[in-house]
Amino acid sequence: MDKEIALKYAPVLYFDRLEPFYPVLVGVTVLRRPGPSPSFRREFRFDDPRLHSVIEYAIYWDYDIQHLYELEHVWVYVGMDGEVLDAEASFHGKYLKGPLKNRSNLTGGTHVRLYSQPGKHAFSPLPELFELLPNLRSAASTEAGLDGLSVPEMFKGIYGTDEETNRLVRRYLQTFAFEPSMEFEEYRSPEEAFVEWPRLYEEIPRRIERELAGIRRLILSGKGDENGSLI
Repeated sequence: MDKEIALKYAPVLYFDRLEPFYPVLVGVTVLRRPGPSPSFRREFRFDDPRLHSVIEYAIYWDYDIQHLYELEHVWVYVGMDGEVLDAEASFHGKYLKGPLKNRSNLTGGTHVRLYSQPGKHAFSPLPELFELLPNLRSAASTEAGLDGLSVPEMFKGIYGTDEETNRLVRRYLQTFAFEPSMEFEEYRSPEEAFVEWPRLYEEIPRRIERELAGIRRLILSGKGDENGSLI
């Protein structure tokens, strides 16, 4: 991975002022020919003769407000002249256009500015879009921890979950429940957070194991109330 290129085009993210979880690592892949994404179900065609490369940013959090494990994506399309032709960002298993029509959310011509859904981390160039989600507030509050430990297809057989694990994760995440402020603040991942995708792929199961061990220690130490919430 060319760290200089990765940083040059890295998206600038905005998080809710009360957001409890921030990215821990960013897996970067520079694609220069047609083929599949290494970490998302999609293909890149390279039909545009102006296109030089697609930079894929696989952004990893230890937690979404509803589950342990969180991976979201931003794709930046770089032209032969080094300019950003386009960008896309993941949104609940699908993806949206990154730049606004007037490209006013491009900083320095290379950094697309995106907002992260409070707690859930789906991306949008317009924070107003989140207000259209029926569970915008309940997902971050009454539904915190709902999904326990998430096991995506690419990690099946590498790690797994069960009802007891999900229960522990649910208890833990309920302590982070919050009411989104819808006031957003800029966040930029530090340089050392950018790594090659294969390294992130190998690191994720290890991080999950460490997080689960920490959750179990916390709960078994008795630091919880009679309703099951950690304190």
